[in-house]
Amino acid sequence: MPRQDDEKYSTRLDTAAKARAEMIAKAKARAELAKANFEAKADERKAIAEAREARAAKRAEEKRLAAIAAEKQRLAEEEARRLAEIEAKLQAEREHAERIAAQEALEAEQKARRDARYAARKAAKKKGGR
Repeated sequence: MPRQDDEKYSTRLDTAAKARAEMIAKAKARAELAKANFEAKADERKAIAEAREARAAKRAEEKRLAAIAAEKQRLAEEEARRLAEIEAKLQAEREHAERIAAQEALEAEQKARRDARYAARKAAKKKGGR
């Protein structure tokens, strides 16, 4: 193969320039593609972040509503317990009053019997003593 240095050198320069131009074009194409992918991925990440924030807000709202419901339940239970205590106290007072009334009635009945016996003795003594 005969060598022609001038031709070869200029050919090599042209080939190198073409190769450089192709590499630059490839790099630019890759950069454009990466930029497009970056924007698409950034939009996707943004959408994911917004969805995450929406779910967190929903969970926070559910938690707040659950706390409100739990507080209402606690207040209702406390009120029911307070009413039950009042009812139990009133029931105990009624039972105490009934026991006192029954005791007083028993004592009155016993006194009436005692008085009747005493009156019978007195009447027998008067009758027998005349």
